[in-house]
Amino acid sequence: MKKIEEYVRSIPDFPEPGIIFRDVTSILQDAQGLKLAIDLMQEKLAGVDFDVVAGTESRGFIFGVPIAYNLNKPFVPVRKKGKLPCETVSMEYALEYGTAQIEMHKDAIRPGQKVVVIDDLIATGGTVEAAVKLIEKLGGEVVKIVFLMELAGLKGREKLAKYDVESVICYEGK
Repeated sequence: MKKIEEYVRSIPDFPEPGIIFRDVTSILQDAQGLKLAIDLMQEKLAGVDFDVVAGTESRGFIFGVPIAYNLNKPFVPVRKKGKLPCETVSMEYALEYGTAQIEMHKDAIRPGQKVVVIDDLIATGGTVEAAVKLIEKLGGEVVKIVFLMELAGLKGREKLAKYDVESVICYEGK
C-alpha cells in the first residue's frame, strides 16, 4: 500500500515562483488515497472525548463529514459569509491580501459541547483560528484540531498554539 504522501501531487512554482503547491485533489481522485486520508485523520481522534465535528468550507467538509459519519457524531459546517439560511454568528479574518468572513448557524454549537475541527490544510492558520473563535463564542470547547497537511514554514500552528493540533503530513516549507 502507498503512503499518503505518495498521493499528494506537488506542483512547483504555483501560484507563484518558489512555491510548491500541495494538491489535495490528487488524493480525492484516488479511492485508496481518499480512504487512507480519512482513516489517518480519524486515527488522530483516538481516545478524544468530543460531541461534534466542525469543518471549514469546503475541503473541511470533504474530510469532516465521513469522520463524523464513521464516529456517529453530528457535523457542523463553517461556511463563507452569506451561505447559511438561518441566524448566524460571523468572524472576519486576514488573508494574504485583504480579509474574509466565515459564519456558523447561531444554534450549531451548544454551550459546553466539545468540538473537533477538521480541515485539509494549515498554512497561515487564519481560517481555522476564526472557526475556533466562532465555536468558543457559541460556548463550545475545541478539544482537537486535525489537518491532513501542514505547511510548517507558514507558521499557522503558532496561531493555534493553545490547542491540541495534529497534521497527518507536515511539509517544512511554504
